[in-house]
Amino acid sequence: MGVELHAFNVRDDELPFFDEMIKDEHLDLTLSANDLTMEMIPTLDPGSGVCIQGMRTYEYAMFHALAERGVHFLTTRTIGYNNLDLNAARSCGVHVANVNYPPNGVADYTVMMILLCLRNYKQALWRTNCNDYSLEGLMGRDMKDLTIGIIGTGKIGAQVARNLSGFGCRLIAYDRHPKEELKNIVTYVDLDTLYAKSDVITVHTALTKDTYHLISLRTLEKMKDGVVLINCARGALMDVEALIRGIETQKIGALGIDCIENEENIVHRNRKTDIFPNRQMAYLRQFKNVVHTQHMAFYTEDAIRSMVYEGIHGLLAMEEGKELKTQLC
Repeated sequence: MGVELHAFNVRDDELPFFDEMIKDEHLDLTLSANDLTMEMIPTLDPGSGVCIQGMRTYEYAMFHALAERGVHFLTTRTIGYNNLDLNAARSCGVHVANVNYPPNGVADYTVMMILLCLRNYKQALWRTNCNDYSLEGLMGRDMKDLTIGIIGTGKIGAQVARNLSGFGCRLIAYDRHPKEELKNIVTYVDLDTLYAKSDVITVHTALTKDTYHLISLRTLEKMKDGVVLINCARGALMDVEALIRGIETQKIGALGIDCIENEENIVHRNRKTDIFPNRQMAYLRQFKNVVHTQHMAFYTEDAIRSMVYEGIHGLLAMEEGKELKTQLC
C-alpha cells in the first residue's frame, strides 16, 4: 500500500481494468463515477493523487483548492488536455499528466469515416432501413483517384498515413516537425498547398490557441469545391458555423466528424428524452452528407486499458519523482 489514489468519472467499461490493477498491484485506489468537484476536495486525504476523465474544465480555483488540500498530483485519462488550465496548475504547484494509448483505434476509425463519406453510406443506410434499395444519388469515388491531406503526423496522424498508403491514394501532409520515416509514403507541404490540393482533409493535431478553428470560413475558401473533411481529434479544431455554411453552399462535399465544437455535456450521455441543448449540432448532423458519431474513435478495449493503466501509473510516477514522458507540468 502506498499513496492514496482517487479515480473520478469512472465508467463501467473501465471497472475491469481498475479492479485488475487494485488486485495485482495492491493499490489504495478509490473509484467514483462522479466528477471531481470543489465540494469533493475536502474529502481527499492530503498527499493523495487524483485521476480524472472527461471534458470538465479545471481552472485556477480548482487547482488552488487541490493544492490547499495538499493534493499535488493529477492525471487525465485522455490524450487531450485543453480543458485543463496548465498555467493555473503550475502556479498552484499541482503536477499534471495526460496519457497515451495505441493510435490504431483512432486511425482505423478515421479511414472508416473517409470511406463512409466517399461512399454515401449515411444515405444508403437510411434507405435500406425503409426498404428503399435504389442507387440514384449514391455513386461514390475510389480512393485511388484522390489526394488526401493529413494535418498533423503525430502518432495518430502517422498511423492514418500508414493505413491509407495501401489504398493507392496520393498522400500529402502538414506538420511543423515532419517525420523522416513517413517521407516514403507522404509528401510534406505547407498548409495552403494542402488546402488547395486535397480532395479529403483529415485533422490530427492537438487543440491549442494556435489550432483553434483551424478550419474556418477563411481556410475553406482555399479548398477545393466538394472537399471532404474529417475530424476525429478535437471539435473546436473546426468552426461549426463554417462547417454549416460549407455544407449549405456545397463547398464541403461531405463531413465526417466524431467530435464537434461545444459537445461538452452532450457526448457520452443519453440525451434522447431531453430538450436538446445544442442547435448547431442538431442542425448540422441532419444533412445527408454529414456523418456524426459520439466521440468514440478512441473507444477500443486496448485504448481503455491503456488509459486506465497510464492514468494511475502516471500518478505513482510523479509522486515518486520519476521521469514521466506524459507529464505536462
